[in-house]
Amino acid sequence: MKIRLVKHNNRKKAFEIRASGKALQFPYSKVNPRPRGGDPIERVFVDKEMGSESFTYVLESGKEGTVHIEQVLEYNQDPRLLRDALLYRLTIEAQNRLKRSALSKREIIRRLGTMQAVRLRARGQVMARGASPRIREHFPSRARDVSPPHSIFWVGKSQSPVR
Repeated sequence: MKIRLVKHNNRKKAFEIRASGKALQFPYSKVNPRPRGGDPIERVFVDKEMGSESFTYVLESGKEGTVHIEQVLEYNQDPRLLRDALLYRLTIEAQNRLKRSALSKREIIRRLGTMQAVRLRARGQVMARGASPRIREHFPSRARDVSPPHSIFWVGKSQSPVR
């Protein structure tokens, strides 16, 4: 996501960012070095050297700081970023449980109701978007809890765990 425009608002004590049609804010309290009354922001600009994915601000004292768009999206709880982070954590947890499982790879693939090629494609840290809903349905209903106390492998739709 590219930053199109950035301004500083001393009244709100926040940066105002325009990125891909979204208007976002990022408070001064989350940046380092922090602007203060005796050391205000002199200028702020979109950092072209970082591919317009960050902005840099310069304080009156000469200190400068840089903020990446992902920091801004995380602060504003962007749904895409949160989804990707959750999917990443679920993938890592699934990999760890597959390593600890006594089941063979073929049995896991059979229970997931998928083909060998899909399993191999979903093995990496970053899964294809098409595979993610199928993998997620084998987790407990609260997908936010990455470490449920029981196994992730389910038999059919009965929701009874296989141990």
